[in-house]
Amino acid sequence: MTPTDVFSMVNKIAIPMWILMIFLSRWKVTRFLIDFKVIPIILSFVYAVYIIKSLQNGGQMDFGSLSAVMILFTEENAVLAGWVHYLAFDLLIGMWILDQNKELGVHQALIAPCLVLTFLFGPIGFLLFMIIKSIKLKNYDSHKHS
Repeated sequence: MTPTDVFSMVNKIAIPMWILMIFLSRWKVTRFLIDFKVIPIILSFVYAVYIIKSLQNGGQMDFGSLSAVMILFTEENAVLAGWVHYLAFDLLIGMWILDQNKELGVHQALIAPCLVLTFLFGPIGFLLFMIIKSIKLKNYDSHKHS
């Protein structure tokens, strides 16, 4: 299997999970996949394989400077590993957002943009969720003390 094939495969397993989380977040299948972190575990396994392959091919994991990181990301296996890293961790953040929202109870129409932004731009979706969460908690506290 080529890195291009693996790139296509990991996208094909990550994207449906995002769709489930955005549109069917309470469905029992979605909750099972979230609770047991099935897709991030699969992605983490793929990541580990490509990191090991990169190291076995003599690749150096030099993150000491921007130029060293730029050189690292000229290697196909390293770029693939980096992509899988993004997919796995962004997905974990999306799952964390949904878990947090079980207690917050923010309407899914407000959570969906957080999930879409987390999928597309990682930290921006996380930031939006944290803003919504702080507003929700502030409103809860003001009602609690009035």
